Amino acid sequence: MILMVSGRTDVVAFYTPWFMNRYKEGFLDVRNPFYCKNISRIYFKDVDAIVFCTKNPIPILNEIDKIDKPILFHITLTPYKKDIEVNVPNKKEIIDAIKILSNKLGKDRVVVRYDPIIVNDKYTIDYHIKAFKRLCSLLNGYIETIIVSFVDDYKNVRNNYKDLKIRNLVENDYKEIGENFSKLAKENGISVQTCAEERNLVEYGFRKRDCVDLNLAYLLTGKTKFKKWKARNRKECNCVEMVDVGVYNSCKHLCKYCYANYDEKQVIDNYKKHNPNSSLLIGELEKDDVIKIRTN
Repeated sequence: MILMVSGRTDVVAFYTPWFMNRYKEGFLDVRNPFYCKNISRIYFKDVDAIVFCTKNPIPILNEIDKIDKPILFHITLTPYKKDIEVNVPNKKEIIDAIKILSNKLGKDRVVVRYDPIIVNDKYTIDYHIKAFKRLCSLLNGYIETIIVSFVDDYKNVRNNYKDLKIRNLVENDYKEIGENFSKLAKENGISVQTCAEERNLVEYGFRKRDCVDLNLAYLLTGKTKFKKWKARNRKECNCVEMVDVGVYNSCKHLCKYCYANYDEKQVIDNYKKHNPNSSLLIGELEKDDVIKIRTN
């Protein structure tokens, strides 16, 4: 089993003490987001690897050495200001943390996500090219891969459309992004790829590869029998199945393009329900919950 920590919220940024408590305890519980009385209990002895997805790895830097599982980090690092990424820390601090992780884990275990690309009157194509150039230069020698994606029409995006003011991309935009990003990445010894995108930009030098494919899963775990991740409803995605331990509407970054948050009031309410000593990320177990042990 591969744990994703987490696509539904930023566990590392806001809930690291909870995760480390659960790791020490040996198990954690995950409430099914669609059937709320169903609980999956996951014992860490059944976990083959952990994929941490975060915008801020700083809170877990001093805990990494306590985790004896193979680790892969996906760190989202985009050039937006507080008008779009409300509570994301200073990007220089994030870059410094990426360098520390790279030195601890190896540059093949730290992937940066330039995700998503939003184009409007403020964040122009030229702005993104300059930002990407600086990113590649600062991380030269510390990472091997940058994953790029484009903004999707999620509920939260629609809610924030007046603030985002997204401009639809035309083919020349994809060409300009593709050619420049490929060139800049190559100059800094980094490969660049898209993530489950119909426009994968391979014609401009992008690599065609999934975020966690069978080959990478094997390198992490030494195992080959992983199912395709059916929970991902995108035909372009061929990642192996991972078990997400997060909870929707619980990430305090409050990014206006996020797919996992769509109700800021609920985010605040959920955060208040968080107990770092609970087996659940948000709330407590209830008498009528049905707990089933998940082993794969």
